[in-house]
Amino acid sequence: MRIIFVTNSTSKPKSIHAMTFIAIIFLLFIALIQAINWLDSKYNGDVEEKKSLINLKLDLNLGSFQKNLDIYAIQIGELQARLMRIDNQSQRLQDFSKEKLKPNQKLPKADPAKVPGQGGPFVSEKNFSESELQAFINQLTLDIEKHEEHFNNLEAIYLKQTVLKDTLPNATPVNAPYNSSSYGWRVDPLLGVRAFHEGLDFSSEVGQPIKATAAGIVIAAEVTPEYGNMLRISHGSGLETRYAHASKLLVKEGDRIKKNQVIALVGNTGRSTGPHLHYEIRMNGESLDPRKYLKY
Repeated sequence: MRIIFVTNSTSKPKSIHAMTFIAIIFLLFIALIQAINWLDSKYNGDVEEKKSLINLKLDLNLGSFQKNLDIYAIQIGELQARLMRIDNQSQRLQDFSKEKLKPNQKLPKADPAKVPGQGGPFVSEKNFSESELQAFINQLTLDIEKHEEHFNNLEAIYLKQTVLKDTLPNATPVNAPYNSSSYGWRVDPLLGVRAFHEGLDFSSEVGQPIKATAAGIVIAAEVTPEYGNMLRISHGSGLETRYAHASKLLVKEGDRIKKNQVIALVGNTGRSTGPHLHYEIRMNGESLDPRKYLKY
């Protein structure tokens, strides 16, 4: 079978074999299918690319949001810890005030039948934005710092008026200046995160003498991973001083110590980044701010 084509430009008819014509039609059909498939894949590819971009943006937004939540959680945890320290300090101050009462003087007792009056306008709670929440945390931190400083000063005043006034550790433990921002919350020098530092760091050379800041009895002369070579001296009534990171201890447990007696040598042992003395004052296990007691 032949297919004859007649055109105006030629007087002779042209013929093409039927099988050749079918083959051409088949090839054109295959080309059309491939074109359709290419257009479809391109469209789907664009859609998938757009979906990927959207998902990436969502992931980035969710990651940023989660990171901010983690930061807020850490800050709130720190504030909770500081409030607990203030509560403990407030309880100690109440104990001091009871000790200062005269023998025949008693604290007034609250009448459980009397309910204190309360009132005021009702203000419903509101949802904080991220910036408002951060501002609230910053303001709360400043308020807590003021309370911490006030209670530290108040506690030092009370202690200096109690029976411990003559035994308070107030001498300088080493002939070197201390880091004024060392006591309290700071960035940990090893981990790079905020943590509470319970003492003062006196930067000094290895081998410099460390002196007892008050008379007492050595209750521990030991080596620990955190403090390195450390001495703990009891001054009575729950009052204690600690001297850490020493290169050498010159006294042992049970020794009676005089004020300003050399008890150890400055070193770099334990959890330390360089030679210094880590010095603490504690009352019943709770740290006090040594800056409130040192005399120069």
